[in-house]
Amino acid sequence: MSFAFQQCLHPDCRSTFDVGQILTSCPTCGSLLDVNYDWNAIPVPARLADFEKRWSNRLNPVDYSGVWRFRELLRFATDEQIVTIGEGQTILQRNDLLARQCRMQPGTLFLQYEGQNPSGSFKDNGMTAASTHARMVGATMTACASTGNTSASLAIYAGVTGLFRCIVFIGSGKIAFGKLSQALDYGAKTIQIRGDFDDALARVRQLCEKHPIYLCNSVNPFRLEGQKTIMYRVLEGLGWQVPDWIVVPGGNLGNSSAFGKAFLELKMLGLIDRIPRLAIINAQGAATLDDFWNEQGLRWNEGRPDHDVMTARFHRMDQQNERASTLASAIEINRPVNLVKALRALQACDGIVRRVTDQEIIDCRARIAATGFGCEPASGATVAGVLRLREEGVISASDRVVCILTGHQLKDPDLTMAYHSGDAVLMGKKLTPAGVTQTPFANPPIVVDNSEAAIVSALGLN
Repeated sequence: MSFAFQQCLHPDCRSTFDVGQILTSCPTCGSLLDVNYDWNAIPVPARLADFEKRWSNRLNPVDYSGVWRFRELLRFATDEQIVTIGEGQTILQRNDLLARQCRMQPGTLFLQYEGQNPSGSFKDNGMTAASTHARMVGATMTACASTGNTSASLAIYAGVTGLFRCIVFIGSGKIAFGKLSQALDYGAKTIQIRGDFDDALARVRQLCEKHPIYLCNSVNPFRLEGQKTIMYRVLEGLGWQVPDWIVVPGGNLGNSSAFGKAFLELKMLGLIDRIPRLAIINAQGAATLDDFWNEQGLRWNEGRPDHDVMTARFHRMDQQNERASTLASAIEINRPVNLVKALRALQACDGIVRRVTDQEIIDCRARIAATGFGCEPASGATVAGVLRLREEGVISASDRVVCILTGHQLKDPDLTMAYHSGDAVLMGKKLTPAGVTQTPFANPPIVVDNSEAAIVSALGLN
C-alpha cells in the first residue's frame, strides 16, 4: 500500500500522480512537483524523540541510515525498496570560538557538518531517496548535471549498489578537481560540455525526457525528500528543540526548499510548536535569488509568484550572456531550478536572503576550518552570512543559529592550498581573478633548515 503521491505545486492545478511515475514537472501545467502523503494513514510517532529508539537497532541498515530512520516522514517506499549506503552519520557541533568571532553568546552557534556523508557532501541525503525511487520504477541508468557534489554522490550510489549505470554532465572548467575525481573513481561516464552548470542541466533534462534515463538532479522531488532529514538530525542534535535560525548556502536551492517543506510538515503534524527562520546566503557572483527577493520583491504569493518577473530576468541573462562566477563552485548557479519552492520556504520560515563576496566566503571557510571542521568553500557562505546579519542586527547575540556545512574540505583542496600557501602562481590562478586579494586567516607552512636549532627558533622555544 502506498501512502505517497506526487502533486503539482501550482494552486490552480494541484494535479496528483502516482509515485510509480517518473516525473520532474507536472504534465498538466509544467510546474514543479512535491511528494506528499496521506498522513492519516502513516503511523507517525507521537514525538520526534521516539525516533531515537532506532539507535538500538543499528545493525539494520535502514535504521542505521540517518535518512531512513526517519522514514515515516518520507514514507514513499517500503523498507525492502530502500537503497542505503550508510548516509546521514553527521555531527551537529556547538562552536563557541566561532560564536565569539560573530559576537554571539556561548552555546548559540552550531555547525551541521554534512561532509561526513559517504561521498563527502549533503547530497547523499537526497541521493539515497532518488536512488530508492529509481529502483522502485525499475530504472537501470541514472544521470545528473553537476558542479561536483551531485556527480560524486550519484556515482557512489551507482557504484556501491551496482543497480544503475551512471552518467554525469559537467560544464567546462566549472568543477573542483576533488569532486570530479570522485565521479571518475566511482565509475561514472562523465560528459563535459562547453558551457556552465545551467547549460549542462538543460541538456541532461532534454536527454532524460527522450530516453529511458532517470534524472537525479534536485528538480526530482524525491531528492528533496531525502534532504529534509538534515533538519531532523539538527533537531535531534539540539535535543529536539527548534533553533532560531537555519543558515544555508544558496545554489540550486534544493536544501532551502527541502528544509522549508520539512518544517511545514512537522508543524502540521504537531511535532514542533514553531518554525525557525531561514537565511539563504548567495555568492555575489551567483545572486539571482538575492536579486529576485531583495531588489524585485518576488514572493511565494500562495503559489502564484510573478512569473513575468522571473521570465524577464532570465531573458536578460540570455541577452547579456550573464554567467555565474564564484570560487564557491557548489553554488555557482544562476538559474536555480527550485526557485519557486525556495520562495515557499522563505515565506514559511519568515526567511531572508543575502549575498556575500568571494573574499568573505573563503575567509570564513578558513575560520570555520580553524575552529571546527574543514569544509568546502560554499559552506563558508553560512558564517559570512551570520557575520553580515549580526552587523545588521537581524540576528541577535542570544539567538540559537545553525549553519549548514554542505561538504568536506577535500572537495576543493587547490583553493585551500592557494589561500594558505601564498604561492604567487597558485594564488593568481585560484584567487586573484575572483577579486580575492587578501588572506588574513592564512596558515602557511614554515620553511626551515634541517636542524634542531632552526626548528626550535621557528617554534619560538628559545
